[in-house]
Amino acid sequence: MISDNYLLDTFATLKKHQKKALAVLIDPDQGAEAVLNTAQLCQLHAVDFIFVGGSLITDGILKDTLKIIKQNYFGLVYIFPGNELMIDEQADGILLLSLLSGRNPEFLIGKHVVAAPNLIKSKLDIVPTAYLLIDGGKETSVSYISNTKPIPADKPDIALATALAGQLLGLRCLYMDAGSGARQSISVQMIQKVKSQIKIPIIIGGGIKTAEKALDIYKAGADVIVIGNGVEDNQSLIAIISQVKNSISESVAI
Repeated sequence: MISDNYLLDTFATLKKHQKKALAVLIDPDQGAEAVLNTAQLCQLHAVDFIFVGGSLITDGILKDTLKIIKQNYFGLVYIFPGNELMIDEQADGILLLSLLSGRNPEFLIGKHVVAAPNLIKSKLDIVPTAYLLIDGGKETSVSYISNTKPIPADKPDIALATALAGQLLGLRCLYMDAGSGARQSISVQMIQKVKSQIKIPIIIGGGIKTAEKALDIYKAGADVIVIGNGVEDNQSLIAIISQVKNSISESVAI
């Protein structure tokens, strides 16, 4: 296992060197063969992080998925939990998500209370994360399971105020997500608005399926882009977005 706050230290190092990062979200429900293929592609294209998660995952599937990933990918692997049972020390750490965009107390603090005794005994790197769902044009599994509404796509002021609340509460990074299978990604305008006042690392996911969209989102202020469902449909997307990440990091460094 890695030391406490390792992911945050990695974010800080990337920011210091003006570099961007790419994460791939793997849903164990896609099956062992797909998990293996994706993990190998992440290793081949030097993806910075793998996040593992989904809204409907059993303990056994999580264990098997993490085993496959750790055997084939040697970067950092963090759990993206859909419930309080998703704790496994095969991972390097866990994003402890607080769903600030909703008003369901279970996903703000309730499930965290249940998970806390097991988390504190684990050796996982625990990253307190402000999680904001943004309307991506369709209802997502997260919004359905959590029984919460996403922030409207055309309300950047609400997104900024919510992100600021998370920062002031002491959460250590911000994850803005249009959700699995989103028809549209989070707008450049919203990301820029949030970036203008937020000091913690910004992770953007959902609906990012082209090099052009990834480039726009990186330039708008995303520190990390997450791709998930798009990879299941088009595995070349990992290579495409990785190339964009490398090119923008190199251009900034120059």
